[in-house]
Amino acid sequence: MKKIDIIIDNKKITTEIGKTILEVAKENDIEIPSLCWHPDLDVKATCRVCVIEVKGKNCLFTACSTKVEEGMEIITDSPKIRKARKINLELIISQHREECGDCVYSLGCELLKMAKEYDADFQKYEDRRKDFPAYRFGPSVLFDSSKCINCRNCVEVCEKQGVGFLELEEKDNIWEVVPSKDPKKDCIYCGQCLTHCPVGAFEAIGEFEGSENVLIKEKGKTLVVQFAPAVRVAIGEEFGMEPGEDCTEKIAAGLKQLGVDCVFDVCVGADFTTNAEVEECVECITKNKNLPVLTSCCPAWVKYIEFYEPEFIKNLTTARSPHIILGGVLKTYWAKQQNKKPEDIVVVSVMPCTAKKYEITRKELEIDGMKPVDFVLTTRELAFIFKRHGIDLKKIKGVPCDNPFGDPSGAGIIYGASGGVLESAIRTAYKKLTGNDFPGLKFEAVRGMEGIKKAEVDMGGRIIKIAVCNGVGNAKKILEEVKKNPDAYQYIEVMACPGGCIGGGGQPVPMTPEIRAKRAKGLYKIDVNKRVRKAEDNPQIQKVYKEFFSDKEVYEKICYTKFSQKEKEN
Repeated sequence: MKKIDIIIDNKKITTEIGKTILEVAKENDIEIPSLCWHPDLDVKATCRVCVIEVKGKNCLFTACSTKVEEGMEIITDSPKIRKARKINLELIISQHREECGDCVYSLGCELLKMAKEYDADFQKYEDRRKDFPAYRFGPSVLFDSSKCINCRNCVEVCEKQGVGFLELEEKDNIWEVVPSKDPKKDCIYCGQCLTHCPVGAFEAIGEFEGSENVLIKEKGKTLVVQFAPAVRVAIGEEFGMEPGEDCTEKIAAGLKQLGVDCVFDVCVGADFTTNAEVEECVECITKNKNLPVLTSCCPAWVKYIEFYEPEFIKNLTTARSPHIILGGVLKTYWAKQQNKKPEDIVVVSVMPCTAKKYEITRKELEIDGMKPVDFVLTTRELAFIFKRHGIDLKKIKGVPCDNPFGDPSGAGIIYGASGGVLESAIRTAYKKLTGNDFPGLKFEAVRGMEGIKKAEVDMGGRIIKIAVCNGVGNAKKILEEVKKNPDAYQYIEVMACPGGCIGGGGQPVPMTPEIRAKRAKGLYKIDVNKRVRKAEDNPQIQKVYKEFFSDKEVYEKICYTKFSQKEKEN
């Protein structure tokens, strides 16, 4: 790539031709405010708060859409620029109904920060959208269009997800974002609209207003909280910690301080899921039936298949997701151990995912009419509760999770990163089929942030072709390939969100590829340091298999489910 020299605020910079001014500024730690720009999305230049001056030109340019040129001299702050930014911010504020105390951005709102920086008048214009409607998408996502600034990020990311449920509609000469009325389009609850909205127009259902009520103990009830792998490497960001920092024991300590009776680790549930899934996958592969096998622990992906691609329902593994299996074990096996009635145990899952709020409503997951998991809180919600109660994860002294479900294998930990489910399964399946450990217990080919990863594994002379996708749009490409060549793959992992669960709709915002990569790195670091690194070697689940899952009917009831074609719900 050809190198060129430019000047930004009197600083000489050598960069590459083709880059935008905003990109170069970010690479060199030069502050240029922006709202609509997101590294995952195309440049739209709709907010226009990133305006800058170029010497020798009479107009202002948007830094996000203007490419650098040889010898260009750029000014990022001047009276002219500040006046333009203030005007643009006041216009944006006029179509954004403020509800700052109840917002996914909480204390980290860029719009509020900019408004203060440029002395924007919140009252200058009447809220043009104050009477605009709020749309509820199932039990998972709420879109308050009175807060929407029409940056269109949500529309683009929904399209990139291969869903296209959010659309633009013209009403009274104003373009609005609305849910599609097309019977062939529906929300899959992935929450990527939320993580790519710069102003908090989207939030999870129940987020903040009802969050604390979930952790209020009822008399005579046992309150159990379990949290997912991706939560531990992201929640710290809400307290000024670096992405990827392991907060496992800090989360447990915070929950104990809130009065929670028992804190368990969903990664132990992932060990159960791995064993159940491998058992099913090995049968499908050896008998050459229902191939390729598609992972099913991501509820947004499952909803996508059930609604958009029902011909592939038979290919989904019927193994339940980790928190659902562990919830089922808690209300049966553990309840009996503790001499408690299942109905007296309240199970709350803390998830990086908005779609998990939908998952726990599925009737197919009930065990004799009983829900395995009663409530789901997002990572953001738990951080909010901690803050409300003065619990600072950065300062709190950690404690271990409780036994018997507090010590997972490394394989259970990496479920939170794209490729982790498949890598966990490979570790177990390889031993099952060859009698040996998978070399190094590390499958580098399926790691990383690439949207699609492909590999082959030799399992005792049997070549298994696999694919790993993060982002449903990428999965669509693989499904199209499978339609043309059914033998292209034997095993496919799909996570609906970029980077996997670490990039889920319930995680702290803002979120960038760099942040997701750091979170994933944090999970792999925990895995390497675990004493037990294969799911089947976890003594906690070995005990349950021996004492409880020896009854095949019980095992099937708690560890497996079924899927069916879905009609439009939103």
